[in-house]
Amino acid sequence: MTVVVAPIDESLLSYTHVMYALHSLAVLIGVTTFHTIVGSFIGSLPSIVAVVMNYARRSATHGTFLESHFRWQLRTFWFAVLWACVSGLVMLTIIGIPAGLVGLFALAIWIIYRLVRGWLALRDRKAMPV
Repeated sequence: MTVVVAPIDESLLSYTHVMYALHSLAVLIGVTTFHTIVGSFIGSLPSIVAVVMNYARRSATHGTFLESHFRWQLRTFWFAVLWACVSGLVMLTIIGIPAGLVGLFALAIWIIYRLVRGWLALRDRKAMPV
């Protein structure tokens, strides 16, 4: 069986780089200001714009390796939202603030890892794992 791979639109490749750059800018804002990495990643304008851009052009990536990058970015964002909420709830329970802060720290490391891994794979024109 032969796998047919759709040709890559170079403008869509650049578009994907811009989305990674916007998410990275959100992380940089979290590092350099009084915000947290997680809070900045899920709540800042650059990251929200990247998610909107992702949904706007997602269908154009069907059948290309870029489809995996779009999915990778969306999963990173939405799982970050989910785990930030879980960490927030943990802070309100008897387990308390220390456990929630550990969760947020681990989430920040995970976000940075996913952005770096995804952007490096995009640079090499490789698909992300499903």
